[in-house]
Amino acid sequence: MNTNERKIVTLDRAAILTDARRELGKLDMPSRRLFGKRLLTLGGLSMLTGCSITDEASVNTFLTAVSRLNDRVQAWLFDPHQLAPTYSEAQITRPFPFNAFYSVDEAPVVDGGSYRLKLSGLVTGQRVWTLPELYTLPHAEQITRHICVEGWSAIGRWGGTPFAGFLRRVGADTSAKYVGFRCADDYYESIDMATALHPQTLLAFDYDGERLPAKYGYPMKLRMPTKLGYKNPKHIVEIFVTNTYPGGYWVDQGYNWFGGS
Repeated sequence: MNTNERKIVTLDRAAILTDARRELGKLDMPSRRLFGKRLLTLGGLSMLTGCSITDEASVNTFLTAVSRLNDRVQAWLFDPHQLAPTYSEAQITRPFPFNAFYSVDEAPVVDGGSYRLKLSGLVTGQRVWTLPELYTLPHAEQITRHICVEGWSAIGRWGGTPFAGFLRRVGADTSAKYVGFRCADDYYESIDMATALHPQTLLAFDYDGERLPAKYGYPMKLRMPTKLGYKNPKHIVEIFVTNTYPGGYWVDQGYNWFGGS
């Protein structure tokens, strides 16, 4: 038995496979279950990712590759026309939970009077928007479920303007790959263009019939019921369109980029 073979024997393969299953996400769709049955073996995953599992460093490389594979699978399975479930007002979670990488007392305070939304990248239209201008845009509401990667969920009522219409209004190149966001709390995120154009993706200014409070993302957040919570940026100050992969705050720390719920 050579050195590499000894390392393979001592690795906890069950734990590695558990992590791989977690990275691949819940196999809750028929096509995804079938795909998962063909993938979820160490050999199958290693073959598809091109990674060997011989030591701790290679395990990390392997799991990162599995995460990126998950991104590709989720993008392939994503239906840009399929709607997420909606709910009644009686089903709204009150109070709606606060969640961020800081405490609620540390939520940024943005001055609405001086606020300007910057648009950059592959956009030909107006480059700066004030809040009064944003508030005059076509309005839509949804009562949808927010699903957190930590295992909890909550139903909330969001109001704002459909993001697809906003992107087209400002002359965004909707054939580009990514839409990115920079936020007042140093958060940053990016999404695929298909999700940006989904009919339920909302540039939200309101929560439960009132202006969005600071704890939920004032002056605006992106609300996407087709994505996990960490993909929904709050306190947005800049939106950019690009063909260069932008990453994201949690994604750059190992979370899946696609983040489908």
